[in-house]
Amino acid sequence: MTYSATITSKRQLTIPIMLYKQLKLEKTRKVIVSVENGIIKIQPALNFVNQVAGSFEMPDKYKNMDIDKIIKTAKESYFKEKFKNKLS
Repeated sequence: MTYSATITSKRQLTIPIMLYKQLKLEKTRKVIVSVENGIIKIQPALNFVNQVAGSFEMPDKYKNMDIDKIIKTAKESYFKEKFKNKLS
């Protein structure tokens, strides 16, 4: 199905209500916007995450860890590296 939409002077695009409902979007939900062959594609971010799930190999240091522990460890490592010179 094809719908018409308008881009505002602030570069905002209103998604037609039928598409909004069909995609089960919410007001503050993130979406992925991409361009393929000159066509703008918009998809819910969670759908994109589900599509690429399993596409990347898990680093050895994270194998056999639950997801919460992986996230915590990755954040600690990132911020330790980012601020290592500022803490001395």
